[in-house]
Amino acid sequence: MAKDSGAVGLDRMLVLEVARVTEAAALAAARFCGRGNEKAADKAAVDAMRHELSRVSLRGTVVIGEGEMDEAPMLYIGEQVGNGTGPEVDIAVDPLEGTTICAKRMPNALAVLAIAERGGLLHAPDMYMNKIAIGPGYPDGIVDLDAPVGENIAALAKAKGVPVSGITACLLDRPRHAEIIRAVREAGAGVQLIPDGDIAGVIWTTDPEETGIDIYLGSGGAPEGVLAAAALRCIGGQIQGRLMPSNDDELVRARKMGISDIKRKFKLEDMASSDVIFAATGVTSGSLLEGVKFRGETAETETLIMRSKTGTVRRIKSRFRDVGKHLLADSRD
Repeated sequence: MAKDSGAVGLDRMLVLEVARVTEAAALAAARFCGRGNEKAADKAAVDAMRHELSRVSLRGTVVIGEGEMDEAPMLYIGEQVGNGTGPEVDIAVDPLEGTTICAKRMPNALAVLAIAERGGLLHAPDMYMNKIAIGPGYPDGIVDLDAPVGENIAALAKAKGVPVSGITACLLDRPRHAEIIRAVREAGAGVQLIPDGDIAGVIWTTDPEETGIDIYLGSGGAPEGVLAAAALRCIGGQIQGRLMPSNDDELVRARKMGISDIKRKFKLEDMASSDVIFAATGVTSGSLLEGVKFRGETAETETLIMRSKTGTVRRIKSRFRDVGKHLLADSRD
């Protein structure tokens, strides 16, 4: 993994370009909210994101994408995107984070993208990753992936200056997390379960006064772990993760992507380094962002856009006129 090298960094104009990319994906996916068709929503988001990326002045390589070349027709790992000019960058995408929650019109579906200087993002295979994450303002190493749940909760409460009962952990609502949930509650802390969307779950830890979430625990997708690390790289916080291959094929896939030590504990700087730009646009409304709102032939979006080099965090509200014609034109290109 490349570390900070004192390079000039990414062009600041890319911040707005990246926001336009996630806006396009969110607008396309939002057309399918509540229709029960996960594949259609995801395809619309992928198509729109790929189309918009082709207009951006960069030479990008997808390192976190929709799968390998034989699994995904677009935005596959290794695909070259951008208009062929500008900086060489790594790109991590999740055109529709929360396909199920979009299909059911539930909260917190997002369109997400991160870019970094070449070598700045971990090439994580599509498998589970065990994760722990907290927001900024705590001593480095205050929590650890290998420590018992109760110890992490107690250490975080002490550092925050609150009783353990003042800590709330966020986890995906999965049967595999039963033991972690039990341990959190036995320690005296609270639990908030989410159906999907663990990128948002990690970002929530950065503003516990607003979200009520202090710590993220449990296993979810490794690609989502890298995207979450990219966000924390910009806004502050700590994250650790370890890959959880379920079969020999996943072990082989990890090795092909350059991960020789499958038991390695990845820290934030291992997953996201150098200059990073992270963007997320709400598809459905939730605790992090407002979702797309269609009003006749207009649409409104809200986007969170952050950059690590400057520490800038922006929320952009955009209004699109004649959005139906805009989406139709994009689909014909």
